[in-house]
Amino acid sequence: MTHNAVLQLRAERLARATRPFLARGNRIRRCQRCLLPLKQCLCETIQTADARSRFCLVMFDTEPMKPSNTGRLIADTLPDTLAFQWSRTEPPQALLDLVADPRYQPMVVFPASYAHSERQILTAPPAGKPPLFIMLDGTWTEARKMFRKSPYLDALPVISVDLSRVSAYRLREAHAEGQYCTAEVAIALLDLADDQHAAQTLSDHFSCFRERYLAGKPHHQGSITAIEAESV
Repeated sequence: MTHNAVLQLRAERLARATRPFLARGNRIRRCQRCLLPLKQCLCETIQTADARSRFCLVMFDTEPMKPSNTGRLIADTLPDTLAFQWSRTEPPQALLDLVADPRYQPMVVFPASYAHSERQILTAPPAGKPPLFIMLDGTWTEARKMFRKSPYLDALPVISVDLSRVSAYRLREAHAEGQYCTAEVAIALLDLADDQHAAQTLSDHFSCFRERYLAGKPHHQGSITAIEAESV
Protein backbone atom coordinates (compact mmCIF):
# COMPACT_ATOMS: atom_id res chain seq x y z
CA MET A 1 0.00 0.00 0.00
CA THR A 2 1.41 3.40 -1.00
CA HIS A 3 1.01 6.01 1.70
CA ASN A 4 1.01 9.78 1.51
CA ALA A 5 1.04 12.58 4.08
CA VAL A 6 -2.74 12.74 4.40
CA LEU A 7 -3.06 8.99 4.93
CA GLN A 8 -0.33 9.19 7.57
CA LEU A 9 -2.19 12.02 9.28
CA ARG A 10 -5.37 9.96 9.09
CA ALA A 11 -3.64 7.01 10.78
CA GLU A 12 -2.35 9.27 13.55
CA ARG A 13 -5.79 10.82 14.06
CA LEU A 14 -7.45 7.41 14.23
CA ALA A 15 -4.87 6.23 16.75
CA ARG A 16 -5.79 9.15 19.02
CA ALA A 17 -9.54 8.65 18.68
CA THR A 18 -11.45 7.58 21.75
CA ARG A 19 -14.45 6.41 19.75
CA PRO A 20 -15.00 5.24 16.15
CA PHE A 21 -15.23 7.91 13.45
CA LEU A 22 -18.49 7.32 11.59
CA ALA A 23 -18.51 9.26 8.33
CA ARG A 24 -21.52 9.28 6.05
CA GLY A 25 -21.62 5.90 4.33
CA ASN A 26 -19.60 4.27 7.10
CA ARG A 27 -21.27 0.88 6.53
CA ILE A 28 -19.75 0.60 3.07
CA ARG A 29 -16.65 -1.58 2.74
CA ARG A 30 -13.92 0.76 1.59
CA CYS A 31 -10.39 0.55 0.27
CA GLN A 32 -8.21 1.85 3.08
CA ARG A 33 -5.90 3.55 0.58
CA CYS A 34 -8.29 5.67 -1.53
CA LEU A 35 -11.28 5.40 0.87
CA LEU A 36 -13.65 4.61 -1.98
CA PRO A 37 -15.97 1.59 -1.96
CA LEU A 38 -13.99 -1.51 -2.90
CA LYS A 39 -15.78 -1.82 -6.26
CA GLN A 40 -14.79 1.76 -7.13
CA CYS A 41 -11.17 1.60 -5.89
CA LEU A 42 -8.97 3.87 -7.99
CA CYS A 43 -5.58 3.04 -6.49
CA GLU A 44 -4.30 1.43 -9.68
CA THR A 45 -5.05 4.61 -11.65
CA ILE A 46 -3.00 6.96 -9.45
CA GLN A 47 -0.17 8.72 -11.29
CA THR A 48 2.42 10.97 -9.68
CA ALA A 49 3.96 14.10 -11.18
CA ASP A 50 6.94 16.33 -10.58
CA ALA A 51 6.32 19.98 -9.84
CA ARG A 52 8.32 23.00 -8.82
CA SER A 53 5.43 24.02 -6.56
CA ARG A 54 4.95 22.45 -3.17
CA PHE A 55 1.77 22.06 -1.13
CA CYS A 56 1.20 22.05 2.61
CA LEU A 57 -2.24 20.99 3.83
CA VAL A 58 -3.31 22.27 7.23
CA MET A 59 -6.28 20.05 8.05
CA PHE A 60 -9.08 20.58 10.52
CA ASP A 61 -9.61 17.80 13.08
CA THR A 62 -11.38 14.87 11.34
CA GLU A 63 -10.86 16.13 7.77
CA PRO A 64 -8.20 13.49 6.90
CA MET A 65 -10.69 10.73 7.72
CA LYS A 66 -13.47 11.87 5.39
CA PRO A 67 -13.82 9.83 2.16
CA SER A 68 -14.98 13.00 0.39
CA ASN A 69 -11.80 14.93 1.17
CA THR A 70 -9.93 16.02 -1.97
CA GLY A 71 -6.78 17.32 -0.28
CA ARG A 72 -5.68 13.69 -0.29
CA LEU A 73 -5.69 13.80 -4.11
CA ILE A 74 -2.99 16.46 -4.05
CA ALA A 75 -0.83 14.23 -1.86
CA ASP A 76 -1.52 11.30 -4.21
CA THR A 77 -0.28 13.27 -7.20
CA LEU A 78 2.56 15.24 -5.62
CA PRO A 79 4.41 12.91 -3.21
CA ASP A 80 6.30 15.73 -1.43
CA THR A 81 3.03 17.26 -0.21
CA LEU A 82 2.97 17.68 3.56
CA ALA A 83 -0.08 17.56 5.83
CA PHE A 84 -0.51 18.76 9.40
CA GLN A 85 -3.32 18.77 11.94
CA TRP A 86 -4.43 22.32 12.66
CA SER A 87 -3.94 23.78 16.11
CA ARG A 88 -4.60 27.36 17.14
CA THR A 89 -2.10 27.44 19.99
CA GLU A 90 0.25 24.48 19.43
CA PRO A 91 1.15 24.21 15.73
CA PRO A 92 3.49 21.33 14.86
CA GLN A 93 7.12 22.39 14.92
CA ALA A 94 7.59 20.80 11.49
CA LEU A 95 4.97 23.19 10.09
CA LEU A 96 6.72 26.20 11.61
CA ASP A 97 10.05 24.96 10.24
CA LEU A 98 8.55 24.53 6.77
CA VAL A 99 7.08 28.04 6.76
CA ALA A 100 10.50 29.41 7.74
CA ASP A 101 12.42 27.36 5.16
CA PRO A 102 14.35 29.90 3.03
CA ARG A 103 14.17 27.65 -0.03
CA TYR A 104 10.46 28.40 -0.53
CA GLN A 105 8.08 31.32 -0.86
CA PRO A 106 5.20 30.43 1.49
CA MET A 107 1.70 31.83 0.95
CA VAL A 108 -1.72 31.08 2.37
CA VAL A 109 -4.40 30.16 -0.16
CA PHE A 110 -7.59 32.01 0.77
CA PRO A 111 -10.10 34.59 -0.54
CA ALA A 112 -8.59 38.05 -0.48
CA SER A 113 -11.80 39.52 0.91
CA TYR A 114 -11.10 37.87 4.27
CA ALA A 115 -7.61 39.32 4.68
CA HIS A 116 -7.02 42.52 6.63
CA SER A 117 -6.09 45.59 4.62
CA GLU A 118 -2.39 45.50 5.57
CA ARG A 119 -1.82 41.95 4.38
CA GLN A 120 -0.05 41.33 1.08
CA ILE A 121 -2.40 39.87 -1.55
CA LEU A 122 -1.10 37.90 -4.53
CA THR A 123 -2.99 36.84 -7.65
CA ALA A 124 -0.12 34.68 -8.95
CA PRO A 125 3.03 33.19 -7.42
CA PRO A 126 5.93 35.66 -7.51
CA ALA A 127 9.04 34.90 -9.55
CA GLY A 128 12.04 33.48 -7.77
CA LYS A 129 11.73 30.80 -5.13
CA PRO A 130 9.39 27.83 -5.62
CA PRO A 131 5.96 28.57 -4.16
CA LEU A 132 4.80 26.81 -1.02
CA PHE A 133 1.01 26.81 -1.14
CA ILE A 134 -0.49 26.50 2.35
CA MET A 135 -4.06 25.24 2.02
CA LEU A 136 -6.53 25.30 4.91
CA ASP A 137 -8.44 22.09 4.41
CA GLY A 138 -11.85 21.63 5.99
CA THR A 139 -15.43 22.75 5.55
CA TRP A 140 -15.85 26.39 4.65
CA THR A 141 -16.74 27.28 8.26
CA GLU A 142 -13.67 25.40 9.51
CA ALA A 143 -11.39 27.00 6.94
CA ARG A 144 -12.50 30.49 7.97
CA LYS A 145 -11.80 29.62 11.58
CA MET A 146 -8.31 28.39 10.70
CA PHE A 147 -7.63 31.54 8.69
CA ARG A 148 -8.70 33.82 11.55
CA LYS A 149 -7.02 31.89 14.35
CA SER A 150 -3.60 30.84 13.05
CA PRO A 151 -1.34 33.69 14.23
CA TYR A 152 1.77 31.83 13.06
CA LEU A 153 0.52 32.26 9.47
CA ASP A 154 -0.55 35.90 9.75
CA ALA A 155 2.70 37.34 8.40
CA LEU A 156 2.49 35.34 5.16
CA PRO A 157 1.00 36.75 1.97
CA VAL A 158 -2.39 35.51 0.82
CA ILE A 159 -2.77 34.18 -2.71
CA SER A 160 -6.23 34.67 -4.15
CA VAL A 161 -7.32 32.60 -7.16
CA ASP A 162 -10.25 33.38 -9.44
CA LEU A 163 -11.94 30.22 -10.67
CA SER A 164 -14.67 31.46 -12.97
CA ARG A 165 -15.93 28.07 -14.17
CA VAL A 166 -18.69 26.15 -12.44
CA SER A 167 -17.33 23.63 -10.00
CA ALA A 168 -17.39 19.95 -10.93
CA TYR A 169 -17.24 18.93 -7.27
CA ARG A 170 -20.55 17.52 -6.09
CA LEU A 171 -19.63 15.50 -3.02
CA ARG A 172 -20.65 17.90 -0.27
CA GLU A 173 -23.25 20.62 0.01
CA ALA A 174 -21.96 23.94 -1.32
CA HIS A 175 -21.86 26.86 1.09
CA ALA A 176 -22.40 29.37 -1.71
CA GLU A 177 -21.90 29.85 -5.41
CA GLY A 178 -18.26 30.35 -6.32
CA GLN A 179 -16.78 27.88 -3.84
CA TYR A 180 -14.41 25.16 -4.97
CA CYS A 181 -12.87 22.09 -3.48
CA THR A 182 -9.27 21.85 -2.36
CA ALA A 183 -8.16 19.83 -5.39
CA GLU A 184 -9.75 22.26 -7.86
CA VAL A 185 -7.97 25.22 -6.28
CA ALA A 186 -4.69 23.26 -6.35
CA ILE A 187 -5.12 22.58 -10.08
CA ALA A 188 -5.54 26.31 -10.71
CA LEU A 189 -2.49 27.12 -8.58
CA LEU A 190 -0.35 24.64 -10.49
CA ASP A 191 -1.45 26.26 -13.74
CA LEU A 192 -0.53 29.70 -12.42
CA ALA A 193 2.87 28.38 -11.35
CA ASP A 194 3.55 26.91 -14.82
CA ASP A 195 3.38 23.36 -13.49
CA GLN A 196 1.05 22.32 -16.30
CA HIS A 197 1.92 18.61 -16.32
CA ALA A 198 1.22 18.33 -12.61
CA ALA A 199 -1.99 20.34 -13.06
CA GLN A 200 -3.21 17.93 -15.74
CA THR A 201 -2.24 14.87 -13.71
CA LEU A 202 -4.12 16.16 -10.68
CA SER A 203 -7.09 17.13 -12.84
CA ASP A 204 -7.28 13.61 -14.29
CA HIS A 205 -7.06 12.10 -10.80
CA PHE A 206 -9.76 14.43 -9.50
CA SER A 207 -12.09 13.54 -12.39
CA CYS A 208 -11.62 9.82 -11.80
CA PHE A 209 -12.16 10.26 -8.06
CA ARG A 210 -15.32 12.27 -8.57
CA GLU A 211 -16.82 9.78 -11.00
CA ARG A 212 -16.07 6.76 -8.83
CA TYR A 213 -17.11 8.43 -5.60
CA LEU A 214 -20.52 9.29 -7.03
CA ALA A 215 -20.82 5.88 -8.66
CA GLY A 216 -20.45 4.33 -5.23
CA LYS A 217 -23.43 6.22 -3.81
CA PRO A 218 -26.93 4.72 -4.09
CA HIS A 219 -28.49 8.03 -5.20
CA HIS A 220 -26.31 10.61 -6.92
CA GLN A 221 -28.39 12.14 -9.71
CA GLY A 222 -27.40 15.69 -8.88
CA SER A 223 -28.83 15.85 -5.35
CA ILE A 224 -25.40 16.26 -3.75
CA THR A 225 -23.90 19.61 -4.64
CA ALA A 226 -20.92 20.96 -2.90
CA ILE A 227 -17.55 22.26 -2.14
CA GLU A 228 -14.86 22.46 0.51
CA ALA A 229 -13.18 25.77 -0.25
CA GLU A 230 -14.12 29.09 -1.74
CA SER A 231 -12.83 30.62 -4.95
CA VAL A 232 -10.32 33.27 -4.00
